Amino acid sequence: MKTLRLLAAAALVALVPLAGVAAQPFPAKQIRFVVPYPPGGPLDAVARLLGQKIAASIKHPVVVDNVPGAGGNIGAGVVARAAPDGHTILMGAVATHAINPTLYPSIPYNAEKDFIAVTQVATTPNVLVVNTGVEATTVAEFIKLAKSKPNKLNFGSGSTGSAGHLAGELFKTMAGVDMAHIPYKGAAAAMQDLIGGRVDLMFDNFASSLAQVKGGRVRALAVTTAKRTALAPELPTIAESGLPGFDISTWFGVFVPAGTPKATVDRLYDEFAKALNAPDVREKMFALGAEPVASRPEDFAAFVKAEAAKYAKLVKSSGAKVD
Repeated sequence: MKTLRLLAAAALVALVPLAGVAAQPFPAKQIRFVVPYPPGGPLDAVARLLGQKIAASIKHPVVVDNVPGAGGNIGAGVVARAAPDGHTILMGAVATHAINPTLYPSIPYNAEKDFIAVTQVATTPNVLVVNTGVEATTVAEFIKLAKSKPNKLNFGSGSTGSAGHLAGELFKTMAGVDMAHIPYKGAAAAMQDLIGGRVDLMFDNFASSLAQVKGGRVRALAVTTAKRTALAPELPTIAESGLPGFDISTWFGVFVPAGTPKATVDRLYDEFAKALNAPDVREKMFALGAEPVASRPEDFAAFVKAEAAKYAKLVKSSGAKVD
């Protein structure tokens, strides 16, 4: 019995350091905010904006780390394998968590099982834009034009399987029109051909198209989201223009590795929600073409699950794939 008591005491002593680690407050050090895309885009800009705001609140640095490659898969995989302590977080997106799991034959993470959703950060609507030579000023007029010229019109996108490509495939199906898809190495190249008249239309990110629309170099017909965007309330939705149920958007949000304690997830949500509701942050995000969201973890998780199911069906029906 004496031996058993000594062994029990020793075990308790051994557990003391572990208990100290478990009780360690969050945040205890610098936070690594992984952006799985190159610097310069709206997602990266919003991550840096929020990182600065949150760092000032938690009194610890929030360092944005760009880990691009494979459509966002490499950076997402890095976070999936990180310690689940809240100090490595991901700015995920519709691509990493809804499109890529079906688009790629294999990815270095399980989008559903390897992450916990913290909050949706923003949505950036896509917009249907045509070159100025296309004789249509509304979605209805464009559908009529496309039906009168089967297989004569084409649409460009930044890549196969991108939100712009899938929006075009959904449009073809719902409108009952035939158009050829032309994938480019980036949306900027596709936009240049749209302006030059070599491409008839695009479903482009609103923020990227805004300058071209305002300059009169392309014509915007409608946004792809279910509701009109506050960024351009005068533009109708495709859904209200004759294709009810049409809803495609580019969104991004924060994820942490599976196993992260609920208290840590809740603290991260509180910090992001506070930053996203700050007037100066909202103003800057709108200027970037991004609408702030700040949904609760359970709401964001349900949204991501629904988006994954929607895009899985769309990717399969379109035949899009990346080897």
